[in-house]
Amino acid sequence: MDEKQIVAYLQMPQAIREQCNRLFSLACDHQLAYFGCDLSQLPQVADYVISITKDNYGDGEIPFHSRWRHFEVGDVPRLQKLQRQLLGFSPLEIAQAKFDLVITSVLLDAGAGASWCYRERETGQVFSRSEGLAVASFHLFCQGFFSSNPKQPFQADAEALQSLTREKLAQGFQVSETNPLVGLEGRVKLLQRLGEVMQKQPHIFGVKQPRLGNLVNYLLADTSTLTASRVFQALLTSLGEIWSGRIILGGVNLGDVWRHRALETEIPYIPFHKLSQWLTYSLLEPLMELGYQVTGLEELTGLPEYRNGGLCLDLGLLQIKQPQILQQHHTVDSEVIVEWRALTVALLDQIAATIRDKLELSATELPLVKILQGGTWMAGRRIASQRRVGGVSPLSVISDGTVF
Repeated sequence: MDEKQIVAYLQMPQAIREQCNRLFSLACDHQLAYFGCDLSQLPQVADYVISITKDNYGDGEIPFHSRWRHFEVGDVPRLQKLQRQLLGFSPLEIAQAKFDLVITSVLLDAGAGASWCYRERETGQVFSRSEGLAVASFHLFCQGFFSSNPKQPFQADAEALQSLTREKLAQGFQVSETNPLVGLEGRVKLLQRLGEVMQKQPHIFGVKQPRLGNLVNYLLADTSTLTASRVFQALLTSLGEIWSGRIILGGVNLGDVWRHRALETEIPYIPFHKLSQWLTYSLLEPLMELGYQVTGLEELTGLPEYRNGGLCLDLGLLQIKQPQILQQHHTVDSEVIVEWRALTVALLDQIAATIRDKLELSATELPLVKILQGGTWMAGRRIASQRRVGGVSPLSVISDGTVF
């Protein structure tokens, strides 16, 4: 493969699964430096996830694992409030506003750290971590924080994103010396670059006052059906340049893609695209609300973040070979973290298959996106809270505010 072909491959969902499974095979053969796999633990892990899912949803319908779940944390009907505020909007305009909201919110959702929290003025409730970031970004969006047009507050446009400052975002997220947010500077720069990238792509985001919501029009321009991979690849190609400090191959910013020495072939890279997949899952719902059928959901993978990865470690599916890594701090490009994330993706498929076997359900009846929601993410959080003070990750990752 030449560089152009490699880049095209790394932007396909199948590459995530295939490259992660290559490391998984090596782990099963005891050929990795940091982790091994004990698949005898799969049945008990599946049982644990099933029990958490029943606690959360009983025998009811499990929704997609997406940002929309976080917007209603604390049993507050925030999305109903948003719907009321969008009265008079056409269905397309509502979908555009929801794209504006969820894209900015997801890109701000890369690990808050254990010390930060957000107090919601309307309810007095306090939220931390991903839910706190969701609630904070939701209120900022409704206040017109991401819009440069006071007459159109429910949008996220290039001008407003480029003019964002550290001080403005810190104030919006209630950051202080006693309430620090990990990766604040990285988040600001990410949204600023997002605004710049939008202006460079008028065919996607619009010529006059480019906004994220115009991605709806781009996706729906020539089809009545959509594949999940098409939404995913549209995000990679349109937003790929926002990532800083990443591998550049053939002039293309690869984003959430990293190297591992165990893959000494023509493609030594492992793609994860965690935030892009999380965003894809989140964007499918507004598209489906418009009446569009989305197919190919099974092509996307589980998310390689610390809740799912922590579940695999805490319940023994992953075995640590070098205990000292638990006391060290790791960068996102370190082989420790690349291994952990890759094995997490592969093991989520294994967990999902075991759960379906136990429940006698097909992948169509119980797709991975619902197992994640039901599910592995919450199970990872619960077991972490039982194992470590504050429910922190078993491995310490130095976050730049753009990956975890």
